[in-house]
Amino acid sequence: MAAQKLFLLPGDGIGTEIMKEVEKVIAWLNSQGETDFEIDTGLVGGSAYDKHGVAISEEDMQKALAADAVIFGAVGGPKWDKVPYEHRPEAGLLRLRKDLGLFANLRPAICYPALADASSLRRELVEGLDILIVRELTGGVYFGEPKEITDLGEGKKRAVDTQVYETYEIDRIVRVAFDLARTRRNKVHSADKKNVMKSGVLWDEVAHAVAKDYPDVEFHHILADNAAMQLVRNPKQFDVMVTDNLFGDILSDAAAMLTGSLGMLPSASLGAPDPVTGKRKALYEPVHGSAPDIAGQGIANPIAMLASFAMALRYSFNMVNLADRLEAAISAVLADGLRTGDIAQDNRKTVGTEEMGAAILKRLQA
Repeated sequence: MAAQKLFLLPGDGIGTEIMKEVEKVIAWLNSQGETDFEIDTGLVGGSAYDKHGVAISEEDMQKALAADAVIFGAVGGPKWDKVPYEHRPEAGLLRLRKDLGLFANLRPAICYPALADASSLRRELVEGLDILIVRELTGGVYFGEPKEITDLGEGKKRAVDTQVYETYEIDRIVRVAFDLARTRRNKVHSADKKNVMKSGVLWDEVAHAVAKDYPDVEFHHILADNAAMQLVRNPKQFDVMVTDNLFGDILSDAAAMLTGSLGMLPSASLGAPDPVTGKRKALYEPVHGSAPDIAGQGIANPIAMLASFAMALRYSFNMVNLADRLEAAISAVLADGLRTGDIAQDNRKTVGTEEMGAAILKRLQA
């Protein structure tokens, strides 16, 4: 088979540490002839700013556009708090999402059986939990203009962010949610704030229109603040939840603690299918950040990074069996009792990044 191009962007902080565990898995898969991945690595975030003065260089942006999939670590840290706003580390990720046209962010929240007691909720509320949050990624308040701080004089300022959505942006993300629901438990919740935001009114209007094309899928509207409450009250009522950029960012982080740790949550960001090849541009990343407080200590949890790679195998390369095997290896290692510090439990062995990665690879090899 022809080599498939992976572009790795480890980023900052623990991103560089957890990406190494993905590289080890890729190297083994290639050595066994199970995959034929061609790997290139670039800089993004603070590391790119230090070398190039921007959050991602034009050269690396072109490599990302040419790749079959981008595997992304994490960006940011206090070192870059004072850099110009347009060059802040997060600007690199935002540009990747925008230029690659990655409008659909898939954030699963799955509670592994072995970790049900590590959740902040009671076991009976989270055991068997399997939620998929579908977040619109290229519109909304993160990209809307104007976005500015105006000096009003006399020591006063005004800050403005703008929430903007058009019909087509809402329609396509809601359709992704319904299509995914058909492969799961056939239920969609659409979350917005139509009671106080005009963008929410349009969101709900479009979502209900799309729902008519999917009569076999159970559809519910929910206000975003109620969704946050219900996630911690009765999370297993949800299957697929679709929402905008800002609410999706917040609600998926809330869902993370249902699983025991942000270090457990992977994500996939997908574009529209190419009209000729049918392939989608795609970027895969853990939901967690760069964790500068533990960076360099070798204690970061690599599971979300490895699970993000499993999502790449599934969605970009249709290697469903291989993705299942990697996810099963993660589950088996957790069942064996190994834990990183963020999910530490009594009477379980606490290990570092490399040891956890090695244990998962060993299970995959078995």
